[in-house]
Amino acid sequence: MVQHMNQSLVFIINAIAFGVGLAMDAFSVSAVNAMYEPHMDRKRSMTIAGTFAGFQIAMPLIGWVLVHTIVSIFTSFRRFIPWIALILLLYIGGKMLLEGIRGQDAEEEKPSLSTGDLLLQGIATSIDALSVGFAIADLSVAEAVLEALIIGIVTFFICLGGIWIGKRFGTKLSGKASILGGVILILIGIEIFIRG
Repeated sequence: MVQHMNQSLVFIINAIAFGVGLAMDAFSVSAVNAMYEPHMDRKRSMTIAGTFAGFQIAMPLIGWVLVHTIVSIFTSFRRFIPWIALILLLYIGGKMLLEGIRGQDAEEEKPSLSTGDLLLQGIATSIDALSVGFAIADLSVAEAVLEALIIGIVTFFICLGGIWIGKRFGTKLSGKASILGGVILILIGIEIFIRG
C-alpha cells in the first residue's frame, strides 16, 4: 500500500516536472501574445492558455501512439521537430515584427492574434512534446492519458501566468510591444532549434 502510494506520488511529481519543462516555451509565447494584445479579456486569456494546454495534452499522446504503432517513422520524423518549430515561430515572429515596424507610429488598435496564428504557436511550442511519447511509452493508456492531462493542466496555469506578466509589460511598452514580441518569438524558435 505504502509502496503504491509512493509510486503514485513519484508519477505525479514526474508529470508535473514534465509539464513545467514543456510549458516554458508556451509561457514565453503567452507573455508575448499578452504584450501584443495587453487589453485582452479573461475569455481571450483562457482561450490562449487553453490552446497551449490542449496541444501539450495531445502531443505526448500522439507520441505515445506513434511509439506503439509506427516507431520507425516517428524516429525518423524526430529530427525535423526543431526545424518545424523554428519555421513556425520565425513566420509568426516575423509577421509581428513587420506589423510593429510598419505601424509603429499608428495609434489605432492592433488586430488581435488570429486563430490560425494561435494554432501555429500551439504546434510550434508543443511539437517537442511528441518526444515525451518515448519517455512514457511503457505506461498504460490510462497512465499516459493521466500524464498528458497533468502536463496540460500545468501548462494552462503557467500560460495564464505568462499572460498576466505580458499584459503588465504590454501596457508599458505601448507601440513597441509587437516589435519586442516578434523578436522574442524568433529567439524562441532559434532556441528550440539549437536545443533540438
